[in-house]
Amino acid sequence: MITAVTYQETLDYMYAQLPMFQRIGSAAYKADLNNTIALCERLGNPERKFKSIHVAGTNGKGSTSHMLASILQAAGLKVGLYTSPHLKDFRERIKINGAFISQQFIIDFVSKHKAYFAELQPSFFEMTVGMAFDYFAAQQVDIAVIEVGLGGRLDSTNVITPEISVITNISFDHTALLGNTLEKIAGEKAGIIKPGVPVIIGETQAESSNVFLEKAKQEQAASLVFADQHYKAVYTQSKTVGDKHYLYMDIERKGEMCYKELRSELLGLYQLKNIPTVLAVVEELNKKGYVLTETLIRKGIETVVTATGLLGRWQVLSQQPLVIADTGHNEAGIQEVLTQLRATPYKHLHMVIGMVNDKDISTVLGMLPKDATYYFSRANIPRALPANELQAAAGLQGLTGNTYETVAEALQAAKNKAAQGDLILVGGSTFTVAEVV
Repeated sequence: MITAVTYQETLDYMYAQLPMFQRIGSAAYKADLNNTIALCERLGNPERKFKSIHVAGTNGKGSTSHMLASILQAAGLKVGLYTSPHLKDFRERIKINGAFISQQFIIDFVSKHKAYFAELQPSFFEMTVGMAFDYFAAQQVDIAVIEVGLGGRLDSTNVITPEISVITNISFDHTALLGNTLEKIAGEKAGIIKPGVPVIIGETQAESSNVFLEKAKQEQAASLVFADQHYKAVYTQSKTVGDKHYLYMDIERKGEMCYKELRSELLGLYQLKNIPTVLAVVEELNKKGYVLTETLIRKGIETVVTATGLLGRWQVLSQQPLVIADTGHNEAGIQEVLTQLRATPYKHLHMVIGMVNDKDISTVLGMLPKDATYYFSRANIPRALPANELQAAAGLQGLTGNTYETVAEALQAAKNKAAQGDLILVGGSTFTVAEVV
């Protein structure tokens, strides 16, 4: 008698049988695309059955992907969105028009291909990418926005030939795998540049610009545009309308105003860097025959959280006390969080922090404010750094605070201690934020 497999059993199988970068780190990283190519062939090459946009970069690729999906949804298209990692639910990784992939599809996909997986031994990520492509093809999406998981050149998603290749920026992250210079990291990200495909680079950076220009020339890309050389977003105000919080900005194109008081549900000031990238991609899509008008662009950016379900980007969790969560976790991401903190009025900062054990945490800890009270915790994943080790590393950088068994306990302690006008910030890693949003 065959017993029916449950959704939870399917997920347990995926997590347990297969190395997963998000949980165990670099052991899960594969040095080639052979498995993904083999899996896609087995599935009938679903990645060729829908149009796509490919988004890489160290920071901002998640927000950029969600904004693009939201604008395309506003245009009435059926839009696939593949992102990683998830915060609360595995199905966040694979969505169509903001709706999660069904549990049944996941169960059926794994059951159908389990014998083949035993033979192929794909990583968690390879299996998930195959599942996403299979789902988008089966559901006949008009277009899918595909976010790179790690790097670019050897990332499992890099079997697609997209409408546009997008690289947001380059910073230090996953240096053990991608290289320890910005040029090397840029070289890995540049691996998504393909013949005949237009390229949008979000930020002009001295260390990486030539790497991208050379690669685009070598691959005979259709064109290459640095978004920040065309568009500039200028912060005007943050405002609450009813129960919604918005970030307002003016957008200039080559020095001339083009979008006055554009408003976004994403509140982080770092979105001012992502918006020019999004607008440059939209401009390229319009050249390809899409009709993405100013009205649709405004609607897409204004409703991005509602339309796509994006979590953890300078997300206000409560007002009394003010609790904000942000997934910024590497050098550049933390720098943006600190910029935002300086623009936020508060009396005293309480920081609930947890980090993973395969990062260069000393650099990040050294950037954090010394006058804050810290609540050191450990997210519930194998890669998480024990709270006492984090406390010790933080102490070397002049940061002080107590340790807590769980992120929830740390947050509760911060709430108990916070006075009127204080700010509680939850961050340090995606997994810490996942436990509170």
